[in-house]
Amino acid sequence: MDRNVKVPEDLVEAAIRVARERGSDVADVPIGVIADAAGMSRSTLVRRLGGTRKTLDDAVRAAGVDPGGRPVRDRAIDAAAVLIADNGLAAVTLEGVAAAAGCSLPSLHLAFEGRDGLLSAVFERYMPLLDLENLLSRPPASTEATVRTIYRTFVDGFSREPRVFPAIMADVLARPAGPGREVWVATALPRLLGSVGLWLAGEVEAGRFKPLPLPILAQLLIGPLATHMLLRPALAPVLGAEFPTIEEAVEAFTGAFLDAVTNEGAVLPGGDA
Repeated sequence: MDRNVKVPEDLVEAAIRVARERGSDVADVPIGVIADAAGMSRSTLVRRLGGTRKTLDDAVRAAGVDPGGRPVRDRAIDAAAVLIADNGLAAVTLEGVAAAAGCSLPSLHLAFEGRDGLLSAVFERYMPLLDLENLLSRPPASTEATVRTIYRTFVDGFSREPRVFPAIMADVLARPAGPGREVWVATALPRLLGSVGLWLAGEVEAGRFKPLPLPILAQLLIGPLATHMLLRPALAPVLGAEFPTIEEAVEAFTGAFLDAVTNEGAVLPGGDA
C-alpha cells in the first residue's frame, strides 16, 4: 500500500455528506455507498484509496471531522442492552438494534451471526457470570464469606445500569419458552453450574452442606435473593424505612441459606468476613 496516497477533496466531501444523510459515522458507511455517492465503482474507489479504508478515515479526520468507528459489536451490545432493559427480550430484533446502534443489518450478522449471538454477547456483558467464575475459582476461606460474596456479586449484577440482568431474569421466569430460553440454556446455565454448581457440590462432598439435589441447593441459594432484587424497586417506595437496606438483605439471606443447608454439627471453615 502507498502510504502517501492523497485522497481527493471530492471523495472526502462525498463520504462526509453521505454519512450525515444516513445519520451515522463515516467509518460505518459501507465503502460501496461512498463510491456511489462519489460517482464511481467500488473497485475504483478502493484503488484510489491505495487499497485501505484507513486512508479515507485519515483524510476525513484531517478535514476536521471525526470518522468515528467505535466497533459495531460494542455499539450493538449497548443498544440491545437498553432495549432489553426498557422493553424486555421480546423487543430485541436485529432491525431495532441496527437502527438504535446506527449500523447495518449485514454488519450485525457479521459481528454476531444472528440474534442468538447478539443476545449471548449481551448476557456475557451484563450478567455476573465472569464475576462469579473469578470469585469461585478462589473462594474466600470462610463458607459464610463465600455465600455473602456470591450474594453481593448478584446484587451488583441486578443493580448495574442499564438494568439488563433483572430484565433477563424476569423474562426467563415469566416466559420459559420465550426468546431468552435458548440463550439462557446454551450460555448462562452451563456457566452457573460450572461455577456456583461446582462450589455447592464441593460443600456437599465435604460434608458441610446437606446432600440435597444440586438444583434445589442452587435454588435455595439464588432464588430468594433474586426474587427480592426483582421486587425491590416496587416494594421499597411502599415500605419506606421499614424496608431493609441491600446490605441488611444480604446478611439475612446469608444466614437463612446457611441455616437451611448446613449439616447438623458440621464445622464451616474459616471465620466471619
